[in-house]
Amino acid sequence: MIPVIDLFAGPGGLNEGFSSFRSKNGTSFHSVLSIEKEPVAHQTLLLRSFLRKFETAPEEYYARIRGKISTEDLFRLYPDEAKLAKAEAKCIKLGRYNYPKVEKLISNALKGKREKWVLIGGPPCQAYSLAGRSRMRSSNPDEFEQDHRHFLYREYLRILERFKPPVFVMENVKGILSSTVKDTHIFGKIRKDLANAGYTIHSFTRLHANAEPEPKDFIIRAEEFGIPQTRHRVILLGIRNDLERKRRVLRRKSAFISVKEAIGDLPKIRSAITKAEPTFNNWKKAVASLKQLQLRNVLRTALHKHVAKLKDLSCGAEFLNVRTTPTLRSAWLEQKKNWFLDGNIHGVTHHASKSHMGSDLKRYLFASSYTRLYCTSPKISEFPRSLWPNHVNIKDAANGTMFADRFRVQAASKPATTIVSHLSKDGHYFIHYDPVQCRSLTVREAARLQTFPDNYFFEGNRTQQYEQVGNAVPPLLAGQLAAIVHDVLEQI
Repeated sequence: MIPVIDLFAGPGGLNEGFSSFRSKNGTSFHSVLSIEKEPVAHQTLLLRSFLRKFETAPEEYYARIRGKISTEDLFRLYPDEAKLAKAEAKCIKLGRYNYPKVEKLISNALKGKREKWVLIGGPPCQAYSLAGRSRMRSSNPDEFEQDHRHFLYREYLRILERFKPPVFVMENVKGILSSTVKDTHIFGKIRKDLANAGYTIHSFTRLHANAEPEPKDFIIRAEEFGIPQTRHRVILLGIRNDLERKRRVLRRKSAFISVKEAIGDLPKIRSAITKAEPTFNNWKKAVASLKQLQLRNVLRTALHKHVAKLKDLSCGAEFLNVRTTPTLRSAWLEQKKNWFLDGNIHGVTHHASKSHMGSDLKRYLFASSYTRLYCTSPKISEFPRSLWPNHVNIKDAANGTMFADRFRVQAASKPATTIVSHLSKDGHYFIHYDPVQCRSLTVREAARLQTFPDNYFFEGNRTQQYEQVGNAVPPLLAGQLAAIVHDVLEQI
């Protein structure tokens, strides 16, 4: 097995893809150390690390994810496996003050076997994302320039220089390609530093032979590789200069995977109502008042049809007990069922709807009905004026100059837009395509679109779960990266 060390691990999406990879000759990757500074994400890593210590998941693990026992109870039942998991998953903030501790952990994890291993991970991206940069620069330009997160890649670089892994994988947001701090082009600086450390940087999607790859060559568009989401990220493949070898690139898929293909089998649930009893009558009253709107005939007919179909559905739960196996509604999910589905769960985790204001419920029903009819999410200008939110910038939104798609439906027939951690704040950009459910996506639906297996459990409250899912690398994409890395390492 090939050791893997994961820095800035988040909830473990990149590591999950590597750990799940199996080559034709039986070799695989083995996670020996994961480091994450956020305590809740670390708890998620810890539980997943524990599960990997078993060939077959113990029944008590399912009791944990059903909420019957705590993680502490589970670990008491299996102390040996819990000890191994705690040795692997560490909650540490990377920085110069903790470097001696991190160096010792890496040395112990590798156990002197440094010929064939891989370093993976991605420094935090808030300082590089376009939205994050705009927000921080507008609120406090001086603080933005001093933000230490611009240079957290140096902690990654420090490990490369000290331990010289033959291969590394570094992931970040697309905004890093244009990020500048104090007139320094961050991505150019990173490439120069990695070259000085003794590595040649490759693209996972293009062979560039002797030519210098362009920054855009490092962008991976996840929807082109079988992920049901238009997630565009910069991912670097670094190979130590003395180990230049033949390699291949990711193979693009023939068709995109849609939202409905990915989540259409999950149980139907409805939203709850903010500051109101979530009874069906209250919910239906809030939603059905839309019938009074003056709309063009075809849209009015569709809206009335959906109102008539409203049912007294559950609002979901952190664990939703489903005794019967859901009918698979897509060929893609049927093909991937061994990855996603686990019959021992006997239900669905993280499938509770968020509560929404009554006024937003009407907007959600209108938007999802519009999208079903026209296969595109409506802009604010296409909403009836009575549904316009009372915001100071609403006229700019209606004119299309900003926030024109403030209420965005994830169309059933298309890949989702990028699943982001902001989903924890509100669901306006992630409205479910089914008007009868009239809600935003659940954590489990977001996790499906990120390609996490259904038995992947995210610790923390719902806000923290959304944040973890949104910050992760899709594991099914990570598995494809792992295959390329494996090919390189096999030549050593």
